[in-house]
Amino acid sequence: VQLQASGGGLVQPGGSLRLSCRADGNVFATNYMAWSRQAPGKGREFIGHVTSSSGASVVDSLKGRFTISTDNGKGTAYLQMNMLRVEDTAVYLCNVRGLQNDYSGFDSWGQGTLVTVSS
Repeated sequence: VQLQASGGGLVQPGGSLRLSCRADGNVFATNYMAWSRQAPGKGREFIGHVTSSSGASVVDSLKGRFTISTDNGKGTAYLQMNMLRVEDTAVYLCNVRGLQNDYSGFDSWGQGTLVTVSS
């Protein structure tokens, strides 16, 4: 299953962006959708996830600014980012798990979308 991430770009500090991650292919259902990011020269940082059973959650350090949502299991996850800071500059990656149409499981990562926060 391929993931198509979009919505990245250049934004000024204090601005907002909404990232999307769509699962393409033979997707029967998704049950886990997550976002991570990797800043230049740093390791991967987990942002949060949404599951079919527990809903959405974001790490404490990003709560109040970042929100994760989905299109109710249709295969698209969103990351709404508000009050962006220079330190939010990173490649943002999505991870989706679920079932394909033949009921086999999948665990896919997107290629990432670059967010640059700069004045």
